[in-house]
Amino acid sequence: MENLIGVKPEEVLLHGPKKILVSDVHWHLPDTGIIVSYTPTARDVEDHFGVFRGVDQIESFAQATVVSCYGFLEATKLKCQLTDIRDNFIPLFLGVGQVNFKNYLLEGETFINIGKITFFKFRQITCEGRIYKVPKNLDLDAYFSNYTKEQFLNYELGEDFTLIAELFEVTGRGMKREKFLQNNKGLL
Repeated sequence: MENLIGVKPEEVLLHGPKKILVSDVHWHLPDTGIIVSYTPTARDVEDHFGVFRGVDQIESFAQATVVSCYGFLEATKLKCQLTDIRDNFIPLFLGVGQVNFKNYLLEGETFINIGKITFFKFRQITCEGRIYKVPKNLDLDAYFSNYTKEQFLNYELGEDFTLIAELFEVTGRGMKREKFLQNNKGLL
């Protein structure tokens, strides 16, 4: 496998089906970053005025970057399947440096996470990036089919994309499942 394009989120993410906030991978260059999309459902905005919460935007970004990109890089390094990483490691969210919200998302509004890898070593990964609302009826697979690394690094998108948020120092780490369970024995 060369990248995560075409891979279903549940093959990478161990989150339950109600907590997966990634739908499709549209662009992925393993040592550089990823572009994924998601469209908030009625369940995602329930009891929040129809607005997709900022904390869920951060979670979606983390799933797209620190979980998915980490999983791919670790599977490549260990020469194993993505499901082996998903089944044997717990993705721990360590923190986020800063988030600047510029706009909001409503139910049914598709958005993309553009996540750049800034650090990967010893099962720890740090990313930064942006979230954009996508123009209605845009075929994202076609739009990103010839997207270049330079366009990605410069966040080159059409003027009809709306900047929603900028995220910095989003950090996560993969911990071996048995060590995690052993360290948290009394808590679970």
